[in-house]
Amino acid sequence: MPEPRWSLQDAKNSFSAVVDAALHGRPQTVTKRGKPAVVVLSVQEYERLHHRHDSGTPSFVDHLLAMPQGDVEFERQPITLREVEF
Repeated sequence: MPEPRWSLQDAKNSFSAVVDAALHGRPQTVTKRGKPAVVVLSVQEYERLHHRHDSGTPSFVDHLLAMPQGDVEFERQPITLREVEF
């Protein structure tokens, strides 16, 4: 289920509903000029995400950056490209 989106004005007018939904585990996206600007989420969810980031557990990006770099040679596959007609 996609997370709910609120325009900034609607979020201002219904801030209590935005907060209640976030407290019940449903993050709320607030848009500004039609583009996502912020996400309202509960403190528990924020702490969970923040702790995960600070826990020292490597992220996918960390794994990619830790891959060996250097003089790795890959064998080229002998292929023939097909003709394309425009």
